[in-house]
Amino acid sequence: MCAVLGLPDRITACLFDLDGVLTQTAKVHAEAWKRTFDEYLRQRAQRTGEPFAEFDKGHDYNEYVDGMPRYDGVRTFLKSRGIELPEGTPGDPPSAETICGIGNRKNELVLALIRTEGVEAYDGSVKYLHAARDAGLRRAVVSASANCRDVLRAAGIEDLLEVRIDGIVADREHLKGKPAPDTFLAGARALGVAPDAAVVFEDATAGVQAGHDGHFGYVVGVDRVGHADDLRQHGASVVVDDLADLLT
Repeated sequence: MCAVLGLPDRITACLFDLDGVLTQTAKVHAEAWKRTFDEYLRQRAQRTGEPFAEFDKGHDYNEYVDGMPRYDGVRTFLKSRGIELPEGTPGDPPSAETICGIGNRKNELVLALIRTEGVEAYDGSVKYLHAARDAGLRRAVVSASANCRDVLRAAGIEDLLEVRIDGIVADREHLKGKPAPDTFLAGARALGVAPDAAVVFEDATAGVQAGHDGHFGYVVGVDRVGHADDLRQHGASVVVDDLADLLT
């Protein structure tokens, strides 16, 4: 049955990233990151006299924040601009000039955008989820988002997934975020399968790297933004534009 799904025969479980793989929320996250960072960088430029250079929703999003836990994304992007800030705490207000404060501002914006714009699943991904279920493959979602469950429910696909490893679980179990493979490994454990019997589906280079470094049986790169070469260089076994491309 795996051949019908475009996967090696040894695969018995599927580990799906959420944003950009199952749901069309990557553009929402990119917009929230841009608003958050541009606001902060503009205020910083006015205060320090440094030139303002806006956040790029293509390069900066893909390279520094996509697929990472929220605070890791803040830290990584600011480091790329030579900016160091206090870590702060998760309880910091969105106005705080700390890693956590900026991350909380981004989350505030994401939730507002989801409320106003809603969430849609990719049609090809929904077809693939149904096909994987019908073929008897185990299915988990692995996401850095603490809002994963709300997004799944809003998109109407929560019932197609057996296990959810999200930002809440990662924090509770002290799992390192992508590009570390910890969350995907936790997903495989929760499904009761070895990593070499599981396939990782990822649109972010950090997630693909996690799949490669975790020695999973197959890594499917999902190219929604035209960075197929980057996905291959980070370890994708195959790159597709949409999950429906794997169905035969």
